[in-house]
Amino acid sequence: MTTHIVALSGGKDSTAMALRLAEVEPRDYTYAITPTGDELPEMFAHWKLLEDLLGQSLTVLTSGHSLSGLIKKQNALPNWRMRWCTRVLKIEPFNAHLMESRPAVSYVGLRADEPEDVRRGTVFGNVDGITQRFPLREWGWTINDVWEYLDTKGVTIPARTDCARCFFQTLGEWWWLWKNNPETYQDAESEEESTGHTFRSPQRDTWPTSLADLRREFEKDHIPKGAGQLDLMGGRPNMCRVCSL
Repeated sequence: MTTHIVALSGGKDSTAMALRLAEVEPRDYTYAITPTGDELPEMFAHWKLLEDLLGQSLTVLTSGHSLSGLIKKQNALPNWRMRWCTRVLKIEPFNAHLMESRPAVSYVGLRADEPEDVRRGTVFGNVDGITQRFPLREWGWTINDVWEYLDTKGVTIPARTDCARCFFQTLGEWWWLWKNNPETYQDAESEEESTGHTFRSPQRDTWPTSLADLRREFEKDHIPKGAGQLDLMGGRPNMCRVCSL
């Protein structure tokens, strides 16, 4: 029997794909999520809403580690050159589940208006016994189609579907995290101190690189441009696609 596995990060595209698939191709799906343990509370609430809308529990796939656990184990922070967080916490657990579930169909939420190279990091390898489908592309759905469909379903996507301490996030998003989730910010600050590394690159802007120095600027009411204006995945072109699908 073929297993049908929907890669459901909880972003706008995978959410729209999962809900629409249930309507137009009803069958027994496995809705797989790969949490890192560093998601914000809004993301967990969104996954709970999806369970209610889909009428079943989501299948949680993990490597047995959290992001914080891996940082402690490796004594290193992920960065744009060493993006092991995505590989270890998301891609490898999903691949392992595909291998265990063969024969299977894997559904991935890439849109028709996205360039082909965006598939890098979102296609989970060529696995024998696995068929991969991209329903949004099959339907010709663009970003406008996704938002219009979600609006008809009354579904709002969290502004952040990735890790709270993602090294890709903007300066304004770090300010937002410090303002709204100070405990998480402090935890990330402590990880910088313990590893001797920083989440932020010194080449990104003229603000302090370390989170401790950045916090001191925030405490002086120095607010970066765009602070608090989270753009529902539209403002960070380099963001990992696996985390935003």
